[in-house]
Amino acid sequence: MASSCFERLSAVDAAFLAVEDECTHMHIGGVSIFEPGPLGLEGGGVDIERIRHLVEVQLHKTPRFRQKIAYAPLTGAPGWVDDRSFHLDYHLRHTSLPHPGGVAQLARLASRVMSQRLDRRRPLWEFWVVEGLEENRFALISKFHHCMADGISGVDLAGAMMGKSPDFRPGPAKGWVPRPAPTTRELLEGELRHRAGAVLDLARSGAGPGPAAAEATPGDSLPARLRKAGSALAAAVEPAPTTPLNVEIGPNRRFAWWRVGLDVLGGIREATGGKLNDVVLAIVSGAVRAFLQRRGFPVTGLDFRVMVPVSVRTRDEQGQLGNRVSQLLVHLPLEAEEPLERMRLVRERTAELKKSGQAEGGRTLTALFELLPPRLAQPLQRAAARRSFGNMVVTNVPGAPFTAYLLGARLLESYPLVPLAAKQALNIAVLSYDGFLNWGINADYDAIPDVDDFVALLAEEAEGLAKAAMRPDR
Repeated sequence: MASSCFERLSAVDAAFLAVEDECTHMHIGGVSIFEPGPLGLEGGGVDIERIRHLVEVQLHKTPRFRQKIAYAPLTGAPGWVDDRSFHLDYHLRHTSLPHPGGVAQLARLASRVMSQRLDRRRPLWEFWVVEGLEENRFALISKFHHCMADGISGVDLAGAMMGKSPDFRPGPAKGWVPRPAPTTRELLEGELRHRAGAVLDLARSGAGPGPAAAEATPGDSLPARLRKAGSALAAAVEPAPTTPLNVEIGPNRRFAWWRVGLDVLGGIREATGGKLNDVVLAIVSGAVRAFLQRRGFPVTGLDFRVMVPVSVRTRDEQGQLGNRVSQLLVHLPLEAEEPLERMRLVRERTAELKKSGQAEGGRTLTALFELLPPRLAQPLQRAAARRSFGNMVVTNVPGAPFTAYLLGARLLESYPLVPLAAKQALNIAVLSYDGFLNWGINADYDAIPDVDDFVALLAEEAEGLAKAAMRPDR
């Protein structure tokens, strides 16, 4: 008989469960658009059975997709257990757009899908295969709970489905036998092991290889890391100022997208210095400034803050699910009138933040949260989410630099989605893929009915910044 299974969620993963309510859905995902290739059927359909077989074959590589959430008795700690009632057909869905299936219709469908919470009684993911898109294309809407994965591991999930070769063919599906749920004694023993492991993790929270470790002084002591954690906490104590983008949100969403060539953004980066992410934040600064001004909201002296997730995933954690992220809190220069000035200020502020060790401090804070009992940690996590110390989230995820294929069908575009937290009516996720930077804009349906106008402002700001950066007199 198979051994029992209960994989306890980390404090970060559990937080995404704790803060979710009827209006703040904590799923991530996106929309990918494909050429039909060998998956196309006569009449414009899609060979859903071949896609279904591929997903079934790949499930053994990602056991989390057959697991659901359960809670340990006494402690209330959430964890993953095998779903004995798992049915692939519930999670893999097949639909079609009304004729003619334009991009606007696809965006509306994706918005409706993203407006619905995932069922906590089942594994927390859905794939929607959408046929009927113009030019005989089809789309894949992916949706999975943030407690399962962050942006990096989400890209790894996509990599399990797609690859460089158009000739990939999956083998036979493997059998699966669900493991039994653990006994109360096993759960309590696991909780004791977790407590001991959390203390060890705190002691070495800044010592491992990876992006966050680069911000820590070699040989940082625990007191030094705790001081950085205190600085990170102090940066998040004061709530973000109220703007038209920071109101009570409802359950419904508007999802829009846009893409720009990496050659354009790379030219701006080379001409102005800094990183690609600085260019992204400079473009966001100009678009937010113009968007607020159109609504008659003053931007002079406005301390508009953007939460920028930073991966702290170590080399040996590549390919694992779950969240390995910290946060940087970037103050956008909305007061600057010129694109180049906004770019300069963004570059200076992000450079200073990286030196401050704020991301490393956030990692230590996460390690401290692992020591708290779940029944104490969950109310604190909900209170912190309601406090909303960031006006917006902007996350930048590196994707495949090559052309990817799904069973021979070429992936054309892929637009990511990051969820809205309480009092955040508009968030942005960007994903690089095959020479382009793909922007996914997730907005509250009622607070941001003009989300397409915001997308147009992003495009205008990118064009204006590129022209300013390439002026001959510079």
